[in-house]
Amino acid sequence: MTKLQPENGPPIVLASQSAARRKMLEDAGVHVETFPARVDEDEIKLALRAEGAKVEDAAVKLAEAKARRIAEKFPGAIVIGCDQMLDCNGVWFDKPVDRAHAAAHLRAFSGKTHRLVSAAVAYRNMVRVWHHVDSAKLTVRILSDEFIETYLDAAGDAALGSVGAYQLEGLGAQLFTRVDGDYFTVLGMPLLPLLGFLRANGALVP
Repeated sequence: MTKLQPENGPPIVLASQSAARRKMLEDAGVHVETFPARVDEDEIKLALRAEGAKVEDAAVKLAEAKARRIAEKFPGAIVIGCDQMLDCNGVWFDKPVDRAHAAAHLRAFSGKTHRLVSAAVAYRNMVRVWHHVDSAKLTVRILSDEFIETYLDAAGDAALGSVGAYQLEGLGAQLFTRVDGDYFTVLGMPLLPLLGFLRANGALVP
């Protein structure tokens, strides 16, 4: 167990298959077990759009669905569910399914400012004990078709791993003229508030 976690602290479970989120936690000294939560995200989003829900509410609902699903299997553990939504002029974007879809995303973002909304929800013993949602604004420069194709050549499959078809910590930095907001929120998790919650609940050394 990492020295930042007390010997008698509750186990921490990440209800996700996201390597990026796991790395964020482990880089911060948090040992987690990861278990992907099988939830129908498309169905949840469709229902929320029909209700006129805000994008922040959608991110929280999706994160909650993931945490609740995995919490059933780990009584006593702190189970964390996360989700990230991208809103560009009122349109919600999903992860691209292939290169052509990623290129379409980038053309849609070109010259515009969009929002990334990241939510985290914690469950323990089938009770939601905490949640946090944060957003960041990212302004994309005008992207030429040549740049988009060159970028996707260089990024490869990594472009399909995030909702915006970019990783700000890598090649994706070349897409932007301005980023307003928390770095970890852009990467997909409100990390600092989450660490504060874990410390307050005995899962990390205070």
